[in-house]
Amino acid sequence: MLQRALEVLTRTQEADGSWKGDYSGPLFLGPVYVAGLYVMGRSPDARTREGMLVHLRAHQNVDGGWGLDVESPSLVFTTVLNYVSARLLGVAADDPDLVRARAWFLPRGGPVGSGSWGKFILALLGLYDYAGLAPVPPELWLLPRALPFHPSRLWCHCRMVYLPMGWLYGHRARAVETPLLAELRRELYPQPYSEVDWEEARSRVAVSDAYTPRSAWLRAVNRVLGFYERIHSKRLRARALDESLTLIRGEDEATHHLCIGPLNKVLNTVVWHLARPGGLEVRAHLARLQDYLQHSEDGVRINGYNSSQLWDTAFAVQSLVASGRADGARESLERAGRFLEAEQVLEDSPHAARHYRHPSRGGWPFSTRAHGWPISDCTAEALKACLLLEPLGLNRVPRERLAQAVAFILSLQNRDGGWSTYERQRGPRWLECFNPSDVFAGIMVDTSFVECTSACVQALVAWRRAQPGAPVGRAIERGLEFLRRTQRPDGSWEGSWGVCFSYGTWFAVAGLVAGGMESGDPLLRRAAAFWRAHQREDGSWSETLQSCRERRWVEGATGHAVTTSWALMSLMAMGEGDSEAARRGVTWLRARQGAEGRWPPEPLAGVFNRTCAIHYDTYLRVFPLWALSLAAHRDSFRAAAVGR
Repeated sequence: MLQRALEVLTRTQEADGSWKGDYSGPLFLGPVYVAGLYVMGRSPDARTREGMLVHLRAHQNVDGGWGLDVESPSLVFTTVLNYVSARLLGVAADDPDLVRARAWFLPRGGPVGSGSWGKFILALLGLYDYAGLAPVPPELWLLPRALPFHPSRLWCHCRMVYLPMGWLYGHRARAVETPLLAELRRELYPQPYSEVDWEEARSRVAVSDAYTPRSAWLRAVNRVLGFYERIHSKRLRARALDESLTLIRGEDEATHHLCIGPLNKVLNTVVWHLARPGGLEVRAHLARLQDYLQHSEDGVRINGYNSSQLWDTAFAVQSLVASGRADGARESLERAGRFLEAEQVLEDSPHAARHYRHPSRGGWPFSTRAHGWPISDCTAEALKACLLLEPLGLNRVPRERLAQAVAFILSLQNRDGGWSTYERQRGPRWLECFNPSDVFAGIMVDTSFVECTSACVQALVAWRRAQPGAPVGRAIERGLEFLRRTQRPDGSWEGSWGVCFSYGTWFAVAGLVAGGMESGDPLLRRAAAFWRAHQREDGSWSETLQSCRERRWVEGATGHAVTTSWALMSLMAMGEGDSEAARRGVTWLRARQGAEGRWPPEPLAGVFNRTCAIHYDTYLRVFPLWALSLAAHRDSFRAAAVGR
């Protein structure tokens, strides 16, 4: 049983030594991809076009709409964009699926009810008037850097999206008029396009899309910015547009034209199409657009990153080593070690300070070195994997570079003792009051996260074992204090990058135990009680994406192998491996495995910043193997003890 799972994992390794899984899920990325190409007078190739339509139809909800992701209820934002995407890809307006979509979004105001990002993409296509947008003035980049609301203080994903948005808004960029766009303007609105009250539309958002309500502070700022738009200096606007273009170029060069994610990737491509039509920048961007495509059984998807290769590989290595059968997986681990060595970032991004970038040297990214944005927990998991490979003679990263990784991790620790993602926290938490996205939460500031903090603590503890006397003790203690402080009254920790309390609690417990917390500590006893309280009658655990949205445990319809694995790994770390809860969980997980060694598909276990579900298809190959490996070692130890 364990051997079959191990064989599945090693068999699905890529030639370059990585595990490259499906990282799709969001349903707004495909339409943005199609819209961006259309603005440039292009369209996907025939194979991609057909695959995107297959995926689009496969994930239309019963009510006719599309959700933020493949498991979410319908939003106007994603429904209108998917409708437009289908039409741009050649589907007729009288297609039954599109008729159902119109029947859903027209009573909700059509584009007027969409979240703000949807309105912006429609404005680029000439399907929504810029007068109906909340202002995105590029002049914000000219403000003094010391101000707490300078754009450089925003979370990097947020600022890298609003950077090209500001440039496009400043130019009032829009696609060349076509007969199809004229038809769409008639189809999308419940009233004639010429009669839409754009000033009123600016502040409207459908109930379905108002996940993060617009605060009074945001409404006030939008009024001020709206007044500024009427009186702004053309000379100052020109300076701001030039500054924005310089920063966009910096992002492109630092990421080899991959960009931090698919949304700003498409927007940056459109910017260069308008700024330098047919130029080198456009050609470089078009060459890397394919990196985001995911061809799968249900069509062509757009991944939320160029890949999750480094992240998946670091976990796969840890799972294989935990199996206790490293000799049988030696060739696979050797290839993985080479991949880890090749993907470490060895230099800072060009002109880092000028482009508001944190130093990068020594870190590891989520995907590949070319991506250029190293992350705290990715670096931590890669460092842990390298240190596990070292006793096997398979680590390829020299100690000097491992020390650089440690220095990178230390440089990212926040004042509260925790770790955020790409950078130290730059802006005050109150900036979240100005979140303009409507449909996303927690996007304005890169605050400390349980998962990032735990991963960094574990990595630093492992480094201290490998390098006795390494000056990391204070950082470890501050990280542990952050984890102690963030436990919830029910004994859990809230995760932000996986579903949700199960993911956060597994990470937190692993970090605390690595840091030396004894099994009898009250925090761990409360965590164990939390797991027992949520175990299902059949021995499994199950938690859904809705937990992230409602910020409370929401039970799934059936047990989930990944959630159960996190629970088991947590219980075993706490010394609860012999408990009735752990035994029942192991029995369920073993019975759930198929004859070929795999676990059957189940709901998505990943989430982007507590809001949007995202797929990690390697999780079903990695975590059950890891959990059962720990259980097998426990059984072997017990048998040996009895034999003595």
